[in-house]
Amino acid sequence: MSFEREVKKRAEDKCELCGHAEPENLAVYEVPKTPEYIEGPDKEIYACATCTSQFDVEERDLNHWRCLNDSMWSPAAPVQVMAWRMLHRVKSGGWSQDLIDMMYMEEQQLEWAAAVGDAEDKSEALVHRDANGVVLQAGDSVVLIKDLKVKGSSMVAKQGTAVRRISLDHENTNYIEGKVDGIQIVIITEYVKKL
Repeated sequence: MSFEREVKKRAEDKCELCGHAEPENLAVYEVPKTPEYIEGPDKEIYACATCTSQFDVEERDLNHWRCLNDSMWSPAAPVQVMAWRMLHRVKSGGWSQDLIDMMYMEEQQLEWAAAVGDAEDKSEALVHRDANGVVLQAGDSVVLIKDLKVKGSSMVAKQGTAVRRISLDHENTNYIEGKVDGIQIVIITEYVKKL
């Protein structure tokens, strides 16, 4: 029996990550950074095009990856490894950390999963600071220190307005987002002070 047939048989002709079962969209995928001592079907998964297309991109459909709630319990090591990696890659969704905390892997599997660096903390790469230099975190509350005209509307966000549960821009440390009078707006960090 060829390796591909063994992987398909183990997968029961479905994507081992999301359970998708259209044969024309399924293919064997070799898990990157597999240790040399692992061979054949033990280093491969059967995955759909939707899953494989999102492995190495920044923009992912976070809801699609909720399927990992089931596949992370697979007895197949390569499936566990890819589930662990993808849970780390979709951490911005907030829900994946709970699944990571529940997951159990043998030490060698965990080393294999971590080999591509998905678990490294990248949150320190961008640091958002308020007008006083205080570090801002997602979920913090801030107050506006200046009247701000909101682009694209006639609204003016008044000085002294509290903005609760802010979110951070993951590409630019000068921007945060929050709701003012029920409208989600982008705010420049130099015009806010952490509460």
